[in-house]
Amino acid sequence: MKKVLALYLTSLLLVACSEAQIEVNVAVPTETRPNILLIVADDLGYSDIGAFGGEILTPNLDALAAGGLKMSNFYAAAACSPSRTMLLGGADSHVAGMGTMFNDQAANQLGQPGYEGYLNHNVVTVSSLLLDAGYHTYMTGKWHLGYDDDQSPAARGFERSFALLQGGAGHFDDSAMTVDHDTSWYREDGVRTELPDDFFSSRFYTDKILEYIRSGEDDDKPFFAYLAYTAPHWPLQAPAETIDKYRGQYDDGYDALAEKRLMSLEQIGLIERGHIAPEQAYPETESWNNLSDEQKKIDAREMETYAAMVDNMDYHIGRVLNYLDASGQRDNTIVIFISDNGAQGFGPGMARAFPQDWIDENFDNSFENIGKINSYAYLGPHWARASTAPMRMFKGFSSDGGLKVPAIISYPGKLEARSGTFINQFTTVLDLPATFLDIAKTKHPGTSYKGRQVHPYTGISILPFLNGESEIIHEPDDVVAWELNNSRAVRKGDWKIILLPGRFGTGDWELFNIKNDPAERIDLSKAEPEKRSEMIAEWEKYARNNGVIIAE
Repeated sequence: MKKVLALYLTSLLLVACSEAQIEVNVAVPTETRPNILLIVADDLGYSDIGAFGGEILTPNLDALAAGGLKMSNFYAAAACSPSRTMLLGGADSHVAGMGTMFNDQAANQLGQPGYEGYLNHNVVTVSSLLLDAGYHTYMTGKWHLGYDDDQSPAARGFERSFALLQGGAGHFDDSAMTVDHDTSWYREDGVRTELPDDFFSSRFYTDKILEYIRSGEDDDKPFFAYLAYTAPHWPLQAPAETIDKYRGQYDDGYDALAEKRLMSLEQIGLIERGHIAPEQAYPETESWNNLSDEQKKIDAREMETYAAMVDNMDYHIGRVLNYLDASGQRDNTIVIFISDNGAQGFGPGMARAFPQDWIDENFDNSFENIGKINSYAYLGPHWARASTAPMRMFKGFSSDGGLKVPAIISYPGKLEARSGTFINQFTTVLDLPATFLDIAKTKHPGTSYKGRQVHPYTGISILPFLNGESEIIHEPDDVVAWELNNSRAVRKGDWKIILLPGRFGTGDWELFNIKNDPAERIDLSKAEPEKRSEMIAEWEKYARNNGVIIAE
């Protein structure tokens, strides 16, 4: 998208000594359509970054938020693959192939449309449409949308890509995240490849996205860059010097951190405390005061490592933003940052794919080793409760703790009057593909794309809101629904119903007024039976229209 005069401005982009100096192309934009940079964190909780009330050091994201909009009412799906499916495919995950995650299908879901376990070809990806519209399209990081050749980023519209195919991996090497694989798998530009010896995930994915952006700077095309970090997804691993920055900060425990986060959220105006208190530990025997001194020490180190992963990711995000500044591209680049779901409460040792004996045999989770290359620790439900405060539960659940995520939009030259403010407009990942097409001044083809039938995009472009042409994004009576592993939800205006199966819910529909009760603590089912019935009818309509199959 630029005519380029190549200069080397290394003084503007000094990075850590372990990283090579970066060649900077000083560019003069020649096309009005902006670049799009989409940054996705993996399992980041709502209040983990500074701009959303967290204590973790995230100066680059905080600066991005200060110059943009903090979307405080942004919803993803309850887990990574469904979110990424909707983010790229523009249609509900139940029609786009991720009605549930790969290998999680129940017997009655196997072989059924929408439950393929990969981003199916019943949708056309936004990357394909942007490529068709004259954009360069780049992707690095977590894919998790299919293993086969025709399911790779290269087959789904990405001109250049370096992708982790599984849902997670070691951050220092290609260690597998699950017992199902010996190693993790990677593709570059569609071809299986290996990792370099000095690999660290956040640094490497950043290096690659910068390499790809530079590679297209000798023409007039804008770019769509999808930077999909695997941080802070477990296994929790980070550079030792970054972990050391947080040594001792979490020694008071997860209950204290939850209370601290709630106080911070109140101070910045995101919540009114009222009746809201931190969620209680489950089971109660795992409350901080009931842990041994040794277990407290280990748990605190796990949170220190998690914080270091967020901190380190922020540093590398800063490298990308600095490059765009130095190369003259920042003023013509829309930057969107989100998490793919709420913080991860469950993890290793809690499911078939992560048996504890496999972990014990293959990794060293001693206190001294947590965070290093051959460790395999995870955040856990109690730290996750603090990360998702004040919401109920965390990743995997249709309560707001699983669905509601931090989001930042930076649009230079457009948002100055509202910069740094919290925007409470209800927004979802499904709205982003429609927005990207709007930004690129192109349209979805409808029901057919290159000879195959495809679903239309179901989200709403937020560009009119960003441009100041509209005061709202969604209409008050718009309905959005979710389902994953039988955990269900419907939101309509300020009302929401959820059904949480098992020991974490009642097994029946609960009704909440989200505006008055963001923690989903006051079930209004008995007080508002007509509203409950109305919302259940909306769920049944959604399930019917999207082919939802409840696991048996």
